Amino acid sequence: MSSSAPSVGGSDVRLVVLRRRAAGVSSINVSGPWVLGVGACCVLALLAGAFVAGFNVGSRGIDLGDGSPAALARAALQQKSELDQLRERVQERVDSMSARIGQLNAHVVRLDVLGKRLAEMADVNSSEFDFSAAPAAGGPESESSVPVSAPDLSGMLDDFESKLSQRESQLSVLEQLILQRELRQQTVPEGRPVVRGFMSSGYGVRQDPLSGEFAFHRGIDFAGNRGDLVIAVGAGVVTWAGYKLDYGNVVEVTHGDGYITRYAHNERLLVKAGDTVSRGQQLAVMGSTGRSTGPHVHFEVLRNGNPVNPLSYIGG
Repeated sequence: MSSSAPSVGGSDVRLVVLRRRAAGVSSINVSGPWVLGVGACCVLALLAGAFVAGFNVGSRGIDLGDGSPAALARAALQQKSELDQLRERVQERVDSMSARIGQLNAHVVRLDVLGKRLAEMADVNSSEFDFSAAPAAGGPESESSVPVSAPDLSGMLDDFESKLSQRESQLSVLEQLILQRELRQQTVPEGRPVVRGFMSSGYGVRQDPLSGEFAFHRGIDFAGNRGDLVIAVGAGVVTWAGYKLDYGNVVEVTHGDGYITRYAHNERLLVKAGDTVSRGQQLAVMGSTGRSTGPHVHFEVLRNGNPVNPLSYIGG
């Protein structure tokens, strides 16, 4: 048990300390001024702590100064300036994204045009590849959306643009391959060199109609009427259009890939050297010039400079 009582003069304090494990009582006399000093120090420490805590909290926001109207106005101007800077940065990012999206849209338009052209060249059913509509897609609805940051979006745009460029290059190469295939199909000799007429003499050894002797016939003769049209059996370039001994008025067309076709004994020529012709284009008017017994066209096919049987290219 402990008790404390003021001293006789009322200015001292006696502290009585009881010890549990040790017998006896201890007492300490403390003067009044010392107690007041310790209390004052505690109050000052509490005030200092509150001031520091308030300063730290205030420094995290906008400095309002002393709370006067002028300080509040300065704080408002500072906040407006920071918002304007943030708005400018956001607008710059939006402008950059808009430009990138415009470039990607241009890529998509080019791919659409190229895709339509390739579909037409390859004779693909337009209902199977409709480049004017988005392809069908679907799937279960996502339960939660995944936020995408601006740097992530920029990286996705870079990757998408790179893939579009690769696809455009691949489609361009495919277009060239299709064009080469079509060009080869158009240039290889195929078909009859006349619109009307019949085959009057075949390729190979035959009895010469003028000398009566057996000789090798380098082509096929198609008989018809004077004035009938002679046409090209493949696309190419006219490398000769004029008169040659025995052949009379003759046209030679170089088709590429080692092919040359020859059309002889014409009455009149409709093309000249250097002209580009297509399959079925009119080359001459049938006649009987040169070493000939009547109106017909002598048709030859040469491959790498050697005559070959035109029957293989005439078909049915």
